[in-house]
Formats: sequence, structure tokens, C-alpha cells
Amino acid sequence: MPRITEETVDSVARLARLSLTPDERSRFARELQAILAWAESLQSLDTTDVPAVQSALAEHLREDAPHDGLPHDRALEQAGDHADGLFRVPRVLPG
Repeated sequence: MPRITEETVDSVARLARLSLTPDERSRFARELQAILAWAESLQSLDTTDVPAVQSALAEHLREDAPHDGLPHDRALEQAGDHADGLFRVPRVLPG
């Protein structure tokens, strides 16, 4: 099992743009290590007689069937800005 270190926590915190105290770094490293150990313990369970389940809520889901969508002109009337039958949005890439 990979070891979760404070350096690992720092790396993830940097990616998430989080600032952690030394106490938080230490606590999160311990907690994440415990979570990994628990998940690894699940690997040792014998599940040969357990049927596969795609979703615990599968019996409550509606049938997936195609249906008509919102008419184009009605969708555009909800738009803040549109032109020539298209939604207009602010430029996000340099032009």
C-alpha cells in the first residue's frame, strides 16, 4: 500500500490551492492513510457469492427514453444575449 506522507498532502493541497497548517498536514496524512488501509482491507473480502449491482437505486430509476427537447426559439428567448439563432457568450480565449 502506498504511504501517504505530509509531502503527498502538500502536493494535493497545492493542486487544490489550499493552505494548510502543519497540524492539518499531519492530521490529513494520518486520516488519508487510514482510509487507504480500510479500502485495502476490502480487497480481502470473499465476494464470490455476492451478485454484482450497478446501482443501489436502480429499481427507482425511470426508463431511459428519448423525448423532444426544448424548441430552439424558446431556448433562445431565455438567453441573455443571442444573434443569428445562436447563444452569444463572452470571449474566453484570446482572439
